[in-house]
Amino acid sequence: MTAAPGSTATPESGRPDDEVAEKKRRGGKRGKKGPLGRLALFYRQIVAELRKVVWPSRSQLTTYTTVVIVFVVIMIGLVTVIDWGFAEAIKYVFG
Repeated sequence: MTAAPGSTATPESGRPDDEVAEKKRRGGKRGKKGPLGRLALFYRQIVAELRKVVWPSRSQLTTYTTVVIVFVVIMIGLVTVIDWGFAEAIKYVFG
């Protein structure tokens, strides 16, 4: 039997080349290391990712912190006023 033009089936298996290649790969670098090796690889990857982070400057950090604190204070005031209003409404209705 010959494969159709453009087919990726291999003559010996009848399966596409991609499936055959996936069967041959067994875990790569991670499959050959023990638990401590995998743990070390994990921490090396963490450090590599943290080096890619664009950290804010001191002035940006101060600005962001100030904005968050002001927003939280405003939200606390809003919730306090709404809570007080509901409490007064309940006192008025139920006496």
